[in-house]
Amino acid sequence: MTATTDGAGPRGADPDDTTAPADGAAALAVAAAGAVAAAAAAANPGATAPAVAAAAPPGVREAVERATRHLLRQQDPAGWWKGDLETNVTMDAEDLLLRQFLGIRDEATTRAAARHIRREQRADGTWATFHGGPPELSATVEAYVALRLAGDTPDAPHMARASAWIRAHGGIARARVFTRIWLALFGWWSWDHLPELPPELVFLPPWVPLNIYDFGCWARQTIVPLTVVSAHRPVRPAPFALDELHTDARRPAPAARLAPLGTWNGLFQRMDKVLHVYRRFAPRPLRAAAMATAARWIIERQENDGCWGGIQPPAVYSLIALHLLGYDLGHPVMRAGLESLDRFAVWREDTAPGPEGRPGGAGPVRMVEACQSPVWDTCLVAIALADAGLPPDHPALVKAADWMLDEEITRSGDWAVRRPGLAPGGWAFEFHNDTYPDIDDTAEVVLALRRIRHSDPARAEAAIARAVSWILGMQSRNGAWAAFDADNTSPLPNRLPFCDFGEVVDPPSADVTAHVVEMLAVEGRAADPRTRRGTAWLLAEQEPNGSWFGRWGTNYVYGTGSVVPALVAAGIAPAHPAVRRAVAWLESVQNADGGWGEDQRSYRDPAAWAGRGDSTASQTAWALMALLAAGERDGMAVERGVSYLTGTQLADGSWDEPHFTGTGFPWDFSINYHLYRQVFPLTALGRYLHGEPFAPGTP
Repeated sequence: MTATTDGAGPRGADPDDTTAPADGAAALAVAAAGAVAAAAAAANPGATAPAVAAAAPPGVREAVERATRHLLRQQDPAGWWKGDLETNVTMDAEDLLLRQFLGIRDEATTRAAARHIRREQRADGTWATFHGGPPELSATVEAYVALRLAGDTPDAPHMARASAWIRAHGGIARARVFTRIWLALFGWWSWDHLPELPPELVFLPPWVPLNIYDFGCWARQTIVPLTVVSAHRPVRPAPFALDELHTDARRPAPAARLAPLGTWNGLFQRMDKVLHVYRRFAPRPLRAAAMATAARWIIERQENDGCWGGIQPPAVYSLIALHLLGYDLGHPVMRAGLESLDRFAVWREDTAPGPEGRPGGAGPVRMVEACQSPVWDTCLVAIALADAGLPPDHPALVKAADWMLDEEITRSGDWAVRRPGLAPGGWAFEFHNDTYPDIDDTAEVVLALRRIRHSDPARAEAAIARAVSWILGMQSRNGAWAAFDADNTSPLPNRLPFCDFGEVVDPPSADVTAHVVEMLAVEGRAADPRTRRGTAWLLAEQEPNGSWFGRWGTNYVYGTGSVVPALVAAGIAPAHPAVRRAVAWLESVQNADGGWGEDQRSYRDPAAWAGRGDSTASQTAWALMALLAAGERDGMAVERGVSYLTGTQLADGSWDEPHFTGTGFPWDFSINYHLYRQVFPLTALGRYLHGEPFAPGTP
C-alpha cells in the first residue's frame, strides 16, 4: 500500500483534479458542485434516479424482479434480514471444548456438531478456513480433538489421515497460541509453554504502551478474560490422550531458538520470560485486585442478550474466566452468556450420507456462527431493494427503517476512551450490541435510511444527525476512518507472542473510509474539510495497479468497488486519473466468463492473486458498482458482467456462492456472508437499470 501523509496525498494527488494538480480555489469549487448535487438528493430521501435511456439487455429487468421477490420473502416480521455467517470449524470445535470444560456437553449437540465438522473435512484429512483454501494446521488440530470428543477413534480412516497430516506439519507444537490454550485447559499442552498474560494489564492507563485500549475492540474483549484464565492456569481431566498429534510424544514442546535481541520478536520473547518469572512473585493482593477489576470490566460489557461484543471469541473466554472466578453456571451472568451462544447455532436437518462413509451421516447438523449480522444485512438489503426500484415508502422498507431506528446506540462505549466528550450515535453489526457501534455499519445505515420515506421523518433525521456527528468525531488523525476506534494504530500489539490469531489493532481502511465519504457526500458534506481529508487519503492509498486494498471484504475487488463510488459521490470526476486507473485494473482482471472473483490468498500473495479467482456473484457486483459509478455503463466490461449475473441467477431469484468473500482478519479469518450473493448483485443490477441513486439530476 502506498505511503500516506496526514491529510494530503503524495505526488500532487488532488481530490478534484482530472488531469493535473489544481489550485485550492478550483478544487474547492468542484467539490462544492458535488456537494450541491448531493444536498439536492438528500432533500428527497428515497428518490430513485430516472431510468437510463439505453435499453437493457434481455433478462435484466426480470432478474431484478426475481431477486427483489426473493429478498422480500426473507424479511423477518420484525423488519430485519439476516443471512448465515459461515466461518470455519474452529467455532464448532471450541464450542464443544467449552461445554466439556464447563461440564455441560450433551450428546445431541455433540453429534450434530460432529456431523458438520466431518462434512467440512477434505479428502486428505485436513480442514481449511475458507472454501477451496489450503489445509490449516490449527483448524485441523481443533477439528480432530472435537471429533475425538464425539467418539471418533484415532484409527478411523478419516482420523488417521488427519493425525498423520498434523504430525507431518509439526504437530501441536506448531499450532497457534489460541489452539494450544484450548488444549492446555485439559492438560494436553503445558501452560509453561504458553505466553504469559498477566491480569495486571488492566491497570495500565491508556497512555502507556500495550494498555488494553491499544488493542482493537474484538481483541480487547478477548484478552481481558484471557488474563484471568492465564493467571488461574486451569486443567480439567482429559477424557483421552493426544499423543498421536505430537511429532515426538516424549518431547511435545521442543525448545525453540530465540530471535535476535535486536528484533521486536526477540525483545518480546525475552519480555515473556520475565513475565513467567514475575508470575511466581506477583504480589497476591495486587493480583487479586487485578482479577477483580477484570471481572468487573467483563461483566460491565456483557450485552443485554448475554453475549459480549456480539461475537463468539470474547463470549467463550469470558464464560471460562468468570467460572474460574467463582460464578456458577446458575448465575444470571453465566446463564445469559450460555443462552446467547446457543442462539449463535444454526441447526438444519441433513439427510445425505456422510462423506466417504464417515460415521454420523444423516441427522441434525449444527453450525456455530462466529457472529450474527442483522444490522449489516438489513441496511444492505434496504439499499439493494431501493436501488432496484422498490418505492421508498414500500412497507418492507419502512418496516426495515423502523427496526434499524430501534437499534440505534445512544450510550458511550470504549471508543470514548480516545474520544472523550463525543456524543454517541450509530449502529452495531449485531442484534444486541450496545457497547461497540461500528463506523462501517453506521455509514451504511444512514445511506439506507436516506433511501426510505419514513412515516416519522423527524425521528429518522435526528438519528441520522447523531450518527453523522459521531462518525465525524471518530475520524483518525490521518483523515481516514477505522471500523471501531479512532487512532488505534499502535505497532506493538501485533508483535506480542500470544497475538498470532489475526489482526489485533484497528487502523483506518479504504473500504470503511470510502463508505463514510460516500455517506457524507450524500449528506451534502462533500466540501466539508473532514470529507475532503478522507477523500485525499483514499487517493493516496490507491495501489500502483489502480486498485484499493479491502480490509473487511475480499479484497482488492471489494476495496475498489467501495472506493470508486465514494470518490465520484464526493465530486471526483469519472475522468480523474485515479478513477481511470481503477477502471483499467478492473477490466484487466475480469474473468473469461464475464464475472470477477478474488481468492482469499490475495492477502498472502497479492502479486499472484489480486483480483484473481473463480467468479462470484458478490465480487462481480462490486466490480460493476465501481464501473457504473465511473460512467462505464455502456462499456463491454459492464455488459459482460451483467450477463454473468443474469446468466448465473437461480430460478428462485438467488445466486449460489460457496466462496468466502468476507473478511474478519485478512487471511486469518474469512467469512461467507450468505446474503452477500443476494444483496450486491441486486444492487448492481438495480443501478444498471436505474442509474446511480443520488446522481446529479435525481428528481
